[in-house]
Order: sequence, then C-alpha cells, then structure tokens
Amino acid sequence: MDLSSKTNAPVARTEVSLFRGGPFYRLQQSTRLIAPDEWNVGRRITFVIAVAWVPLVLMKLLFNRGSLTPFLRDYGMNVRVFIAVPVLIAAQPLMESIFRKMVNHIYAARLLDDEDLPRMDELLARLVRLRDSWLPEVIILLLAAVRTTFIYQTQLPQYPWMTYGTGNDLHLTLTGWYALLVSAPILQFLVGLTLWKWLLWTVFAFRFSKFNLRIVASHPDGNGGLGFLGMTPLAFAPVACATTIVIGATFRRQILHEGAHLNHFVLPAIVLAAIFLIMALGPLAFFVPRLAAARRRGMMDYAILGQIQSTDFHEKWIVARVGHDGEFMGAPEISTLCDYGQAYEKIENMKPFPLDKGALIGLALAVVIPALPTVVAEIPLVVILKQLLGALR
Repeated sequence: MDLSSKTNAPVARTEVSLFRGGPFYRLQQSTRLIAPDEWNVGRRITFVIAVAWVPLVLMKLLFNRGSLTPFLRDYGMNVRVFIAVPVLIAAQPLMESIFRKMVNHIYAARLLDDEDLPRMDELLARLVRLRDSWLPEVIILLLAAVRTTFIYQTQLPQYPWMTYGTGNDLHLTLTGWYALLVSAPILQFLVGLTLWKWLLWTVFAFRFSKFNLRIVASHPDGNGGLGFLGMTPLAFAPVACATTIVIGATFRRQILHEGAHLNHFVLPAIVLAAIFLIMALGPLAFFVPRLAAARRRGMMDYAILGQIQSTDFHEKWIVARVGHDGEFMGAPEISTLCDYGQAYEKIENMKPFPLDKGALIGLALAVVIPALPTVVAEIPLVVILKQLLGALR
C-alpha cells in the first residue's frame, strides 16, 4: 500500500535505523535482550555463548563421557563462538550509528532540493517496511540451516568430538546434533542478517544517487559535498572481519592437520579480498558518474569565470598599470584572483570516488588481523618478528 509523503515524512525521518526492526529484533526486545535505547551488547554476547557453547560442554560431560580435549582444542568451533559471533553482535550498534549519521547528514546539509524531499521520505519509509518484513529473515534462517547441515555432513571426520563410529560409518552424538542444529547456524544467521542490512544500505545508496543532489564541485571535502559517504565502508568491516576469522580457521586447520601450505590459499585469499572490496565500496561507486560530471562541469564553469577575471586583471594591472603602481599592493583584485585560483585547484583535484582513507585502512585491518593466526600456523611468530627486526637494520 502506497503512503503519501505527508504520512511517510515523520516516520522516515525518525525511523532511519536499518537494524532496529524485523522479527529477530522484535524477538530480542520481547525477551529483554535489547532495550529501546540500549543494544545490551554484553548481555547478548553472554546469552549466545550460553546457548551455543555451554550446552555442548554439559552434554559432553553428561552423555558423551570422554575427554573434553578434542572439543576444547577445536579452534574453528571456539573461534566462531567466542570471536566471530561477538564481533557481529557488537557490529550492529556501529552499523546503525553510521547509517543514521549518513541520513541525518543528508538532511542537515540540505543536499536535496525541495521537490526531492518527499521522494527521500518515501524511500526511507520503504526501506523501513523492508527492514520489518519477516520473509527475508526466514529465508536467511533456512539458508543458514541448509548450508550448515551440508557442510557438517561432508566434514564430519574433522570433528571427532561430534561423532561416534569409525571410517565411513560415522554418526552424530547428542552433542553433535546440538552443534549442528543450534550452535553452528547462529553464526550463519548473523552473517546473513548483517548482509541483508548491508543490502538495504546499498539499495538506499543506489536510489539516493539518482536524486537531484546539490553537488558543489568546489566543496572543501574534495568530493563535491559527498565526502561523508566515504565512512560507510567501516560499517562493512565487521562482516569482513567475522568472515575472515571463520575462513582463516578452516585454512589453519588444513595447514596444521592436513599438510596444506599458505601458498595453496593465495588465490582464494585474493578472491575473498576482491569480494570484500566490491561489497564494501560498491555503494560508493553509484555516485561516481554524478561526481565526475560535476567535476567536468565545474572546471568549464570556473574556466569561464577565470577567463573573465584574469582578463580584467590583465587589462587593469598589466596593460593600464602606468600611473597606478602605488595602488597595486592594496588592490582587492589580488586577493580575489588568489582565492579563485585555490577554488579552481580544488575542482581540478576533486575525486569522483568518495572514499575516506581511514575507512579503507579500517577495512583492510579487519581482514588482515584475523588472517594472522593462519599465517602463524605455518610461519612461527618468532620467525616473523626476526624478519621484521632484520628489515630495520
């Protein structure tokens, strides 16, 4: 059902969060894991660990008696529960804050013409309705369950604490069933949910880029006034971090227990990094045509103004300067010409891609740091430190 712009406006301008909504969010609200004005990150992380990890220990002790060592030493399982999942939970307030600041900045900076304000309100209202829809989250949950089941069925020999039997005759224990049906899908669901929210932001960026934006080529941010968008890749960094942690754990196990080497994973690592860059920077690419056109148009417009100003300056102070030399140092035209030159230089150096270097560094660190345990699995940390110290000589 279409809503009028008058109905959408008060809802859209206050409900700009892409995370505070949806069935999963409402479920957490009903169980008081999330408060209206507080994400309760610590409480939610504790709850997830209590659901995903503690029952495995209890079941192992009570029903599958034996050594806990294989379970406790399962790097992949434990890094998912204690690092990857908390990263995704802690990322939600960060992503919400960045998205909210982006939208608020658009209104505060008056980047839209009056005729585009109703369209903006309508766009935000539609995104809120998509955010609150139950269908995407149900699909994510089903995909997470199917993927987890398929992965574990093909990799059961790698998880001896989950099975009993020998050779090809392996069966899941009670602990294994719980890990398969409860513990493992939690991470998959959170990754899928976060990607869904990022897709909503991508849709917003695409639609917003089509509006009649008030881009000013001489804006001091070097991006026509859209430089604030360059911070959004930071919102994707937690997804990249959690994904790298999980994939790195798999690579680490293959290095330690299956005889693999780092050079076996160079191509997958390059592909993964390319995927992260495309997903994180893709929404910013929607603005490149508009910014590039604004730069070209700005250079032409300012070139005309520069020609007129330079010609007048030349006629007054070069051609007809005789008898007025004493007035030259106090002439206002000098300051005007210098200011104009700086403005034109800003336009000439304008960047069509609104990327913040700090955000790019943050994204890179979110990928590199979780990959270090995989590197250390083959190259000891002592060797790496010695090589770094040796390079300083």
